[in-house]
Amino acid sequence: VDQAKVSTGVRGQKGGINAPTTFNAAFQFMQFWDGRAPTLEAQAGGPPNNPVEMDSNWKQIIGKLEADAAFSREFKASYPDGFTEKTITDAIAAFERTLLTPNSRFDQHLAGDAKALADNERRGYALFKDTGCATCHSGVLLGGGSFELMGRHADYFKDRGGPVTEADQGRVSASKAAKDLHKFKVPTLRNVAKTFPYFHDGSTSDLKEAVRIMAKYQSGEELSRDDCAAVAAF
Repeated sequence: VDQAKVSTGVRGQKGGINAPTTFNAAFQFMQFWDGRAPTLEAQAGGPPNNPVEMDSNWKQIIGKLEADAAFSREFKASYPDGFTEKTITDAIAAFERTLLTPNSRFDQHLAGDAKALADNERRGYALFKDTGCATCHSGVLLGGGSFELMGRHADYFKDRGGPVTEADQGRVSASKAAKDLHKFKVPTLRNVAKTFPYFHDGSTSDLKEAVRIMAKYQSGEELSRDDCAAVAAF
């Protein structure tokens, strides 16, 4: 990820929401914070036509790609139909499915390596489960498999301050169901130390602070500084 609160598009324009990592995106059950794209292929079709991100269109994109004779030959070897919206997004999705990060020390711990995690990391894992984090941050990605309300135990947006933006609407933007207001796809915790800033609004780049916020607003728990540090270490 770009480690920016929001990403910069064409002509210096700023996006409205934090950009999630593409690592392990293949295991996400839907794409985008609001799940409006059911597949990687559908997700790949969004940014090219977005007026803030790439501000382009498929005719223009195909013309630019066809101007590269060498790349055109390579592409057509895999896709005899040549450049189309379908083949381009299929190729991008195929690439993204290679961006997997298995065999972390946590994976090794789960596989039975008693020395894979340090003492404070194991304590953080215990707190992670006891505080309820694992309820939503579950599965192979420790997340990426459900939509959850941002602020189950307290009003996150009121306490955060500032205007409530379109990006804060969450899943309701795609589903149009009132029950989905302020619900967001649970982000993966794989590589989380490198994918700051956190949350859909990029409101903090401090992992310990992100742990404190999540414990308070999602689990109704006030964790001590030491406990937050332990969970962050995990």
